This record gives sequence, C-alpha cells and structure tokens, in this order.
Amino acid sequence: MRKSSKRQRSKKGRLSLKPSRYEIRLAGSGGQGIITAARVLAEAISAGGDKYVCQTQSYGPEARGGASKAEIVISYETIDYPKTMNPDLLLAMNQTSCDAYFSDLKPYGLLVVDSTLVKQIPTSRAVALPFTDTARKEVGKELVANMVALGAVVRLSQIVRPDIVEETLSQKVPPAFVEMNIKAFNAGMALASQVDVDALPASAFGSEEEEL
Repeated sequence: MRKSSKRQRSKKGRLSLKPSRYEIRLAGSGGQGIITAARVLAEAISAGGDKYVCQTQSYGPEARGGASKAEIVISYETIDYPKTMNPDLLLAMNQTSCDAYFSDLKPYGLLVVDSTLVKQIPTSRAVALPFTDTARKEVGKELVANMVALGAVVRLSQIVRPDIVEETLSQKVPPAFVEMNIKAFNAGMALASQVDVDALPASAFGSEEEEL
C-alpha cells in the first residue's frame, strides 16, 4: 500500500504529522451491524492509499444478541500486531460494551457511545450521541444505527475522508439500500459536527491525566 506523509496522534487523540499507530474498537451486540461498519471503515481507509490498515473481529456465542467486537489498526508504518491493545477511540453501542471495554481506552482516548442505549457513562471525555434514535427518526430504520455511528466516528477521528466512505458504502451495500445507508452516515456526521472534541478533558481517567 502506498504511503505518504507520516503522522502521529496529538494530545487530543487525532492524527498529526509524524509516524503513528491509531487504534479503533467498535463494540456492541450481535445484530447492531458492528462488523459491517468496521469493514466499511477499514476498506475506506485502505482505499485512501496512504495508510496501512488491519481489521479484526469477534462474535459472541450467538449471532444475534451476543457480544460483537471489531477492531481497526491504522498506521503509517508496517503493522506488526493486528489487534488493538489500547484504543484511541472506542465506540460502545450498548451499556455492556461500554462497561467491558472502557478500561482499555488510552488515557487520552475518546469514548463514543450511543446515548439511546448507554445511560451510565464512566468518563467526561466522552461523546454521547443518539445513534439509534437518529436512525429511527431520520431514516426510519433502527438497523442503520451502525451507519449513523460510523458517520460520527469518521467525523470525530478525521481518519478518512467522508467521500471515500460514501464511495465504499455504495460498493458494499446492495443497490436498494445504498441511499438509506448514506443518509444514515451523513446523519451521524451531522450529529458529530456539533461536538468540540478539543473542549473535552484531556484524560478519560481524571487523575490519571497524561501530559503529552
């Protein structure tokens, strides 16, 4: 894969100039489309052509209702380990995944939750947006809450251009559902555009704040 200018994370968890490894974990329950969202994001990042990317996933004992987790590792250098160790960004689509994975987050990492389903948020360094409610009200289908969440993740991380994600969606989703999924993706982008990540506390763990 082609490489371009090298970058690293800034204190706020975004990519700045110099080499870096950026880790994303998407988590929820089976049936929420976590794996689909991760695949679309990973393929869009790869299509950008300037980063190495690796995507892995795991399912619970049940296809629907069990735990579901997908991880994406992005780097401007060769990836020597394909799984996330301490995510820079954690998306939790339900309370169980938030409770299970929050402690893995980097101190300066960002927690993103579906406020429709996650009511107990363990840190003030969090973005809580109503992904499921937005999918229902603006698109008419709760099943595209994953695409609403994907839009928010893309906007907040700025790891890939939105138009590349839309192009990837149009290739991966059956033609009859492309418009609905892109509408959900853009709804998530709009939700996240109201968030000022730089105004959040520097650390997700309060007294454990790191100065980088």
